[in-house]
Amino acid sequence: MRQSWAPGDMRGGGTVNADGFGVGWYPPDGREPVRYRVDRPMWSDVNFAALAEVTRSPAVLASVRSATIGMPVVETAAAPFSDDGWLFAHNGVVRGWPESVAHLAGEVPVANLLTMDAPMDSALLWVLLRHRLRKGADPAEAVTSLVADVAEASPMSRLNLLLTDSEQIVATTWTHSLWTRVGPGRVEVSSEPGDDDPAWTEVPDRHLVLARPSEVDLRPLAEAAGGPTTGAR
Repeated sequence: MRQSWAPGDMRGGGTVNADGFGVGWYPPDGREPVRYRVDRPMWSDVNFAALAEVTRSPAVLASVRSATIGMPVVETAAAPFSDDGWLFAHNGVVRGWPESVAHLAGEVPVANLLTMDAPMDSALLWVLLRHRLRKGADPAEAVTSLVADVAEASPMSRLNLLLTDSEQIVATTWTHSLWTRVGPGRVEVSSEPGDDDPAWTEVPDRHLVLARPSEVDLRPLAEAAGGPTTGAR
């Protein structure tokens, strides 16, 4: 499986992804995922090409960053975020940060907030999602409920989330672009098509994506959440 999170100019995103990038992958021997994150443009990194050339993995998550104004440009602000065998990325923005979602932060232990990767919206989304997963929530349920809660608290947010444990991909479209491509034994999920292959299929807005090797299931987020979605229309 391959997941690439590349914010572009589609549906109001950034146009130059120069604020860092990150890649997370799962070693073939089943160990915890490995990450490579930097706070500079991909084209200025002299090491990554050589590293990528010799890396083999059953699942990879890659992300390039165009930072929202006011958010820090530091290495730890670049996705993917990781813990407990998961890799996570967010493409979008939480409007009204941080006041709009401050009450949601109250559901997690203070120590988790004090140790999150960076003082930014994507890092908080990961802390909130990780907390729900640790409480035993099904991954699709955890992602769906988080999108619903944040959209209600912060209308007009863009909430494309992607979560993987190398065996499955759970992703959402919420006012941002998302595409999938399925091939023999593999599935790709990307914010934009990586080439002109007609096999790329755009995911409708406000949908949940559940993917495993060679198959993709789409569900309206309203249906996945068990009721009408809230927030921006």
